[in-house]
Amino acid sequence: MQADRKTILTDELLTWSGVTVQPHRFGGIEFSVGGKEIGHLHGDHLVDLFLPKSRRDELIAGGRAEPHHIYPESGWVSIYLRSEADVRNAVEILRAKYEHMNIGRSSV
Repeated sequence: MQADRKTILTDELLTWSGVTVQPHRFGGIEFSVGGKEIGHLHGDHLVDLFLPKSRRDELIAGGRAEPHHIYPESGWVSIYLRSEADVRNAVEILRAKYEHMNIGRSSV
């Protein structure tokens, strides 16, 4: 039996140094590093994350993310996990944000 999308995503993010998971204030689970949110997962089907507006616009224009499901004009994007390819896409985007958040942080 194949693992569900939530398990695949969570298992991957928890392999990244310093990443923790906890309940999110609006439901679902939140992935954080150094006390700052990388993104959060609602159920097993929707990832939300905050990005700089230029990156947000680039991902939406490229079809890799959608405007946030509640705040479409904000810097937030939503990624619906309808397939394994969507999960891989979400992991890549979350990874890029994680790496950006770690610039300048000490690994000690």
